[in-house]
Amino acid sequence: QVQLVESGGGLVQAGGSLRLSCAASGSIFSFNAVGWYRQAPGKQREFVARITRGGLTNYADSVKGRFTLSRDNAKNTVYLQMDSLKPEDTAVYYCNEFPALPSWGQGTQVTVSS
Repeated sequence: QVQLVESGGGLVQAGGSLRLSCAASGSIFSFNAVGWYRQAPGKQREFVARITRGGLTNYADSVKGRFTLSRDNAKNTVYLQMDSLKPEDTAVYYCNEFPALPSWGQGTQVTVSS
């Protein structure tokens, strides 16, 4: 079974940028779609963005225009470029198949300071 592992989180000031990576242990095309999700403290996990096998992308309204998905087929990796970060983007970010499978990785922490 192909697994996805997130990385790239960190601490950044508001207005800054980060790029998250979601690396597949096998072919990224094993998935019909790969999604990014996030969970802020005290809140439920929410959808952030997804990219389909064919390269179509969708974003949550809260990140549209600020976050951008891309994929490196040779590296079997999906990237989430996050620009103009806001304190409310602070969360643990996860990648998973879309729709998400019940099993989640450890995620990567993104903290945006004001």
